Amino acid sequence: MSRGGARRPAPAGIILAAALRALLLVSIAAAAAAAVIEEEEDPAVDYGAALTKSLLYFEAQRSGRLPHNQRVPWRGHSGLTDGLQQGVDLVGGYYDAGDHVKFGLPMAFTVTMLSWGAIEFGDDVAAAGELGHTLEAIKWGTDYFVKAHTEPFVYWAEVGDGDTDHYCWQRPEDMTTSRQAYRIDKDNPGSDLAGETAAALAAASIVFRTSNPHYSHLLLHHAQQLFEFGDRYQGTYDSSIAEVRSYYASVSGYHDELLWAALWLHRATGRAEYLRYAVDRAESFGGVGWAMTEFSWDVKFAGVQVLAAKLLLEGDPQALPHRAVLEQYKAKAEHYLCACLGLNGGNGTSDTNNNVDRSPGGMLYVRQWNNLQYVSSAAFLLTAYSHYLSSSSSSPALLQCPRGAATPAELLDLARSQADYILGRNPLRLSYMVGYGRRYPVRVHHRGASIVAHKANSRFIGCMQGFDDWFGRGRANPNVLAGAIVGGPNSRDEFRDDRGNYMQTEACTYNTAPMVGVFARLHRIAMAEASEGCRRKGMTGADEAECR
Repeated sequence: MSRGGARRPAPAGIILAAALRALLLVSIAAAAAAAVIEEEEDPAVDYGAALTKSLLYFEAQRSGRLPHNQRVPWRGHSGLTDGLQQGVDLVGGYYDAGDHVKFGLPMAFTVTMLSWGAIEFGDDVAAAGELGHTLEAIKWGTDYFVKAHTEPFVYWAEVGDGDTDHYCWQRPEDMTTSRQAYRIDKDNPGSDLAGETAAALAAASIVFRTSNPHYSHLLLHHAQQLFEFGDRYQGTYDSSIAEVRSYYASVSGYHDELLWAALWLHRATGRAEYLRYAVDRAESFGGVGWAMTEFSWDVKFAGVQVLAAKLLLEGDPQALPHRAVLEQYKAKAEHYLCACLGLNGGNGTSDTNNNVDRSPGGMLYVRQWNNLQYVSSAAFLLTAYSHYLSSSSSSPALLQCPRGAATPAELLDLARSQADYILGRNPLRLSYMVGYGRRYPVRVHHRGASIVAHKANSRFIGCMQGFDDWFGRGRANPNVLAGAIVGGPNSRDEFRDDRGNYMQTEACTYNTAPMVGVFARLHRIAMAEASEGCRRKGMTGADEAECR
């Protein structure tokens, strides 16, 4: 996979004929839709519904034996022998996107972001009635991480092989592809994977601290061991596991993940040694050197910098001895946020190149492949930093940018605009969240969603049969992948709803994960705004509830 998005699908020679068969039907439908777009008004936005659907998506991505309360009816058990060849239990976890490989690095980032959202906006999630489902989504991942960490210095990084998997188009319930498992250990290190998984477990331990203290302690124990593993035996996991290089190569290296893990462990434990780790290595690991314009499953520096800045903004006593270094972290965090706002540089300075591009329709644009992953991660950091500024002990609580200061409300407004773009307030009036709104992608590049449900037709569908009978169909997928956020449009707001157009129509867990917290926060704010409007009309009680 490239640094920019989902992995490669089947080889081009296999899918080309099927894609051409579908293209004519897709083009006709797109032309008909375009004729009415100009007449449509901006669709109403329901953040509560978006939050609910987001959490449904993670149930659709589950691997393993599904629970009785599974809410996605077209999915069944899968991957029940994962790890058997190696003598370990690796059943469970998440498929990352539209295929059936379990890639450890993006899965861990997905859980970190779900947990971060639950930590910062847990009250908002609870107010929307979705706390239970959020905890289930996190725990499905952390249960798997605990299983995969079989020894202090052994972690199982991947199940399945991307190359062989992409030659097949099958439902997960019918899988016949390799389920080879790959691990990192002392002789084959993977500090990036160990660090990200440590971060996920540390963040999740905070989430479960009150509701399940024993489980929280277990997660923290594994997080600390994995951090020690990653720090003591340093190296990138894609240097140890060749099979992952074409899909989730660690382009940024492992220093960002080790800093990321250290700050999450500091937040989870309160132990000063973890903060000192991030301070002492701030320069050598690039934490205060890299001025970022992206935040993703691969590149964590912006997230590291925001976490460090939070310590200063909230007046953490442990931050005082390290104020000078933390101020450097904070300056880099603000560079990222100012870049999103378009407020870096000006007057012809070179800093103007350090802003994030925008499409004509207002979408933050980083790169062609799966751009909405960068939109969702930016929306989260903007929402979180707005919250930190609003809660800051300093005054005034403003984001200082080269081209002017920004208020917490302005950061939140940009986050909201990106959420709204995803949900259909864009030039195409198309929701890029599947199953949400009047119009959304219906030919999502996803094996399970594109083939008749196993429960509806249990006849085995073979590797090539899926391509012949299902991939190339011009019709909509038989199963709706509700809550999935697809790769999205290009820099000109153009989008082609074609199953073969995997750069735009494949969804990934790390696209949706950051938006759980964002949708929860925006829903709470929208409800408060609606209540205030109703009260201004003199409505109370039942009338106010109906008004909202």
